Amino acid sequence: MRSFLLFTLGLIAPQIAVFPAFSQVMEASDPLQYADIADLSTDAPIIIHITVKEAIKVDPERAPNAPPGTQRFYIVAATNALIRGQGGVGETIRYVVDLPLDARGRAPKIKKQPFIIFARRTPGGGSDDVQLIAKDAQIAWTPDREQRVRSVVRELLDRNAPPAISRVASAFHVPGTVIGEGETQIFIETESGTPISITVLKRQGQRKFWAVSLGEIVDEAARAPVRNSLLWYRLACFLPRQLPAGTVASDTPANAQQARADYQMVLNDLGACPRSRQP
Repeated sequence: MRSFLLFTLGLIAPQIAVFPAFSQVMEASDPLQYADIADLSTDAPIIIHITVKEAIKVDPERAPNAPPGTQRFYIVAATNALIRGQGGVGETIRYVVDLPLDARGRAPKIKKQPFIIFARRTPGGGSDDVQLIAKDAQIAWTPDREQRVRSVVRELLDRNAPPAISRVASAFHVPGTVIGEGETQIFIETESGTPISITVLKRQGQRKFWAVSLGEIVDEAARAPVRNSLLWYRLACFLPRQLPAGTVASDTPANAQQARADYQMVLNDLGACPRSRQP
């Protein structure tokens, strides 16, 4: 089996677009990170750029479940643009939001202010009624934020979009015929059933490289996912910090240890998944 794997490695190695690390993109000044927007966009079947027409305070007695230190509002908003949502939405949208009070206990003034909301249709409600997917799923609108949200939504809706990760299924390392060479493969199961595989290669006289493939076959166009892209998000934000017990298949302790070390190298190259909010 080892000779077969090495033979396979020889065949596919020239086809894999290998890379030592991800390309880096400068972080924007916006405190909302890529992962924050991806978390909200992934969970929201409806995303709308709105302007608040009416912000009606809900009496605390009628909102007993509102978090302490917040004011509940019943919002009537004008739809400026539908960013995501099958079936469309009306010109007017209605929803409820809990907003934090300031240090003096005063509610914010949001009438006539633009926002982006991440929502779902209200069960049993009218076509103009929606429900925010999270307590902070109303974010202030800026042109830059709208473009960032639209970019994430385009990635999510692409037919070749990388799926959400379920678990690391297995990993193994096979040494090469030359001392110092070898290959580690890590197989990842996803919610859609489309597999993801990570291949780590070490060749004589070269630094170690790794690549990601989507699907059953190694993609000739495999390349480095740019930081703050959907594939980077799936890996950096959801891979476990170490290989789970029982996932390493190896005939020797040394090969098992190498598989674990290569997995850690992948995590180090991916880097952290910064967030400014809890998903």
